Amino acid sequence: MNDEICAIVTGGGRNIGQAIALRLQQDGFRVFVLDVVEPEVESLRADAALVNLLDVEAARAAVGAIVARHKVTCLVNNVGLVAPAPLEEVKLEDFERLMNLNLRTAIICAQIVVPEMKRHGGGRIVFNTSRVTKGKLDRTLYSATKGAAQSMARTWALELGGAGITVNCVAPGPIATTAFWQNNPPDAPKTKAITDAIPVGRMGTPEDVANAVSFFCDQRASFVTGQTLFVCGGVTVG
Repeated sequence: MNDEICAIVTGGGRNIGQAIALRLQQDGFRVFVLDVVEPEVESLRADAALVNLLDVEAARAAVGAIVARHKVTCLVNNVGLVAPAPLEEVKLEDFERLMNLNLRTAIICAQIVVPEMKRHGGGRIVFNTSRVTKGKLDRTLYSATKGAAQSMARTWALELGGAGITVNCVAPGPIATTAFWQNNPPDAPKTKAITDAIPVGRMGTPEDVANAVSFFCDQRASFVTGQTLFVCGGVTVG
């Protein structure tokens, strides 16, 4: 095992996850992407693993193989599904799927990575959550998983702070990704209401989110833990 610092980004093959992975590369991390799709950007492909993170044993094996060979000091729990639906149409099978991918994956990864972070003297864990924890129509399941992630992060911050491991959340607001437009059709009145209400007057970009993640992953951010930073263009202010 060499001394290069490494990061794991779940769901880093597209959109916000890929922007986070690229930013961490720029920050000096060797980045390992875990996703069901190959990253679109060439620089991320060599260390990317195609894995279905809903498969517990496959997820454990993928993370375990990385920490066995590399000094992982950063874990970004980014992977997630949305499954929008009004309350009366929520499917229980979607409940299990979202809880398992959006939350269980983070626990699986952390249980493998944290002992290694402790051995190396500390580390950084960052959750990509969402402004939907403040409330949004048709997001019963998604908001439940993201709210739980923020709560879980605060618990981990208390448990791990003494080991030099910080745990924080970045909560994006309206971000212009393919996933956003799939779940918010551009011509829908609800979508127009969302975009018109952004105080800074524009949609966010994946790079806006990556900037915030970069801050929390920095060694100089060692006195910040248990926090949620909303990267939302001011949507959550009011």
